[in-house]
This record gives sequence, C-alpha cells and structure tokens, in this order.
Amino acid sequence: MDDNAPLLVIVDAANVVGSVPDGWWRDRRGAAERLRDRLAADGVPGRSGAVEIVLVVEGAARGVEPVPGVRVEAAPGSGDDHIVALTGQAGDRAVLVVTADRELRRRVGELGAEVAGPRTVRPT
Repeated sequence: MDDNAPLLVIVDAANVVGSVPDGWWRDRRGAAERLRDRLAADGVPGRSGAVEIVLVVEGAARGVEPVPGVRVEAAPGSGDDHIVALTGQAGDRAVLVVTADRELRRRVGELGAEVAGPRTVRPT
C-alpha cells in the first residue's frame, strides 16, 4: 500500500444519486452536478488526510464537468465496469468505492478496495 498517495475515492454517481427519491430522475445531469458540488465543498466526511475524488457518471449525466477537488469521468459504457477499471489501475494506492450496488462492491472488493454506502457522501 502506498501510504504517501492520497486516498482515491471513486463515487458511483448513478447509485449515490439514486439512493434518495428526491426527483433526481427528472434531471439526472443536474442531480450529478449537485452531488459533484457537494463533494467539492464537503469532501468525504470522516476521512482525514488527502483524498482524490473521482465521480463516475454515465448515461444522461455524461457531460458533467469537473470542478476543483472533483475529477469527473464519463463511463464509455457501463459505469460499474469503468469503476472496476479505475480501481484496478490504482496500483498500490488505497481505494474507497462509494456505492450500494452489491455486485460492484464484490468486484472492487476483490481488487482490494474498501467499500462504503451512499450515506458516506450523501446524508439523507
């Protein structure tokens, strides 16, 4: 584990946005932008030290721009597959994947990532 590198936090935008029935389905891109802005402002509550936040978007949320503190990656296909690929590319870095998707949690867990649910970054 590379203790000098910041924690890589990969957020499954579709899953986190969809975790609260607040009308997100009427404006998926806007919901992803609000999540991005919350991450930029608040980071990852309860985590001390440096973090690198990557918000993975897909579908109607493609086109969300990055902001300082949050890199946005549009999945070329499946968001889950892109998250798995990013996790695999992290090498020796510590990785936290934020999602409630059980299959995705299993897949990234097998690669050594820590997993946490949407409430980690989105209070209800």
